[in-house]
Amino acid sequence: MSRYRGPRLKICRKLGELPGLTRKTSKKVSPPGEQGQKSKKPSEYAVRLEEKQKLRFNYGISEKQLFKYIKIAKKAQGSTGSILLQILEMRLDNTVFRLGLAPTIPAARQLVNHGHITVNNKTLNICSYQCKPGDLIQAKENNTSKKLIKTYLNYPGLANIPNHLELDKNKLLGKINGIIEREWVALQLNELLIVEYYSRK
Repeated sequence: MSRYRGPRLKICRKLGELPGLTRKTSKKVSPPGEQGQKSKKPSEYAVRLEEKQKLRFNYGISEKQLFKYIKIAKKAQGSTGSILLQILEMRLDNTVFRLGLAPTIPAARQLVNHGHITVNNKTLNICSYQCKPGDLIQAKENNTSKKLIKTYLNYPGLANIPNHLELDKNKLLGKINGIIEREWVALQLNELLIVEYYSRK
């Protein structure tokens, strides 16, 4: 399944708050569709699937990409769920979003794709690039890029910048000081259920 391009609020009503997907909030409380009105206990599979979908829609990745990240996380030492979240959080598009240079992850992806972002003084348009501690992320040295990012900075998607990042607003320069810790992940989910979902495949 490719990247989702449909109505975002519908997804948020179904899965809960997804700060990376949209900043809008729906006035409707119930899940979308006629079945949303009925309260029925979901099956174990449905609960795991929902957690997996939260991750997919929030970070804007395809099923194929998520499966690839799961395989990488399983090979690494440590908790598979935590490593998976670290991989997703250290993606370039998400890092641009978490620095406050874009209001949502789709907006950050567009900035990267259109060549408005440099990493270590080199223009990089690969959203899935894995940022590393010590990387410098900056707005490209032209008026269009700087004007666009300054506009975004006035309306950040999240209130706080995680402790592994720092941002110089005057220079529009962000620095990665380390790997993100689990408590700074802005998404409310149980990553163990996602690992269980894929372990059955």
